Amino acid sequence: MRFLSIGMILAALCAGQAMFRGDATHSGIYAGSGPRQLHGVKWKFATGDRVVSSPVWSGGILYFGSDDNNVYAVDASSGRQIWKFTTRGPVPCSPAVAAGLVYFVSYDGHFYAVEAATGRLRWKFATGGERRFEAKGIHGMQPKTQTIADPYDVYLSSPVVASGAVYFGSGDGNVYALDAATGDLRWKFTTGDVVHASPAIDSGTLYVGSWDSYFYAIDAASGKEKWRFHGGEDPVIHNQVGFQSSPTIADGVVYTGCRDSNLYAIDAATGKEKWRFYNNGSWVIVSPTVVNGKVVFATSDSSLFHIADAATGKPVLQQDTTAYVFSSPAVAGGVAYYGVLNGTFQARDLNDGKLLWQYQTDTARKNPGWVLAADGKINGAMLFHSNWREAPIVAADLEFSIGVIFSSPLVADGVVYFGSTDGYLYALD
Repeated sequence: MRFLSIGMILAALCAGQAMFRGDATHSGIYAGSGPRQLHGVKWKFATGDRVVSSPVWSGGILYFGSDDNNVYAVDASSGRQIWKFTTRGPVPCSPAVAAGLVYFVSYDGHFYAVEAATGRLRWKFATGGERRFEAKGIHGMQPKTQTIADPYDVYLSSPVVASGAVYFGSGDGNVYALDAATGDLRWKFTTGDVVHASPAIDSGTLYVGSWDSYFYAIDAASGKEKWRFHGGEDPVIHNQVGFQSSPTIADGVVYTGCRDSNLYAIDAATGKEKWRFYNNGSWVIVSPTVVNGKVVFATSDSSLFHIADAATGKPVLQQDTTAYVFSSPAVAGGVAYYGVLNGTFQARDLNDGKLLWQYQTDTARKNPGWVLAADGKINGAMLFHSNWREAPIVAADLEFSIGVIFSSPLVADGVVYFGSTDGYLYALD
């Protein structure tokens, strides 16, 4: 087992930054290659609750959150815990690492900066408090006059660090900019609802969507709005509404999914729509990846893996993923890697979209409660038989309990890493 001294950790952290999907533009593209053939589980690390957080990698160390209220630092080669930091709420966001600090937000309503080498608290900042997106009769749940929290609002906003500031969204409806060294408030920008998408930044502009169905471009220095883009509305059951997807920026275009069933390409300078890819009622929760002139993404209800032309939005190919996809694709060496809500992790060739391999978590293979049908699809007829009272909430909890994968993977040194709702962080090679 490799031993990491404090000096080794500090030296490694000086090499650069790490954040959700690899960088400040959320590219999702990783250097080198991941496994084209699955050899097996290199290791898995157990936490005390589900791991919705996506891990980040910095200098051979993985940082990620768990719904057991902790953030962990784990040696990437061995899976050995280096430290953990405890908050008073779940941490279903990806941390960001920069200048020797790890930044993250917790459901306890605080944003934290801890030392990357030791896990010691440097500072914390109180937001207006966290909450999930909620609405009356959401998704057709009854009673329709009852305000109900969305069971699929599973993430918190992952921070992005740039130019000495750290930016993130909050359930209080605000986007915050804090001084990265001190935690002092630089500015906050108010939207109309929960912000759990993760902001991306490029050329001094911050891009982020809100559950108010607007997507915003904000001047990163001043917090002033540059433009806003309006997605779809659904005032009846609030199903086809809101930006839960985190944006990706490439070649002057912002690509983002929306729960109105569209993937949008928006001009980054003007906020004008370039094209939209409609998905026939299926949410686009993932952050797309743009590589070699193509947009790679997947959908929820229709359970499809898509590649589209980045300039026009015209479809190039699609493949069946078997079940819903919330996990954003990571691309390395011509392969796309992502998790699925039936507890499988898939690797697909980007040339033809064919499945190279898949891995199923142990809990999903056991299939407690018959959550999965024989063909690996979600057993919807059994789970979602009623929209009355707490039945849909219980069904969603049962669905999530089988080791499904909300976490977006990262690829480093030929290994792919991701979390699962079975409480483990996995390393596959």
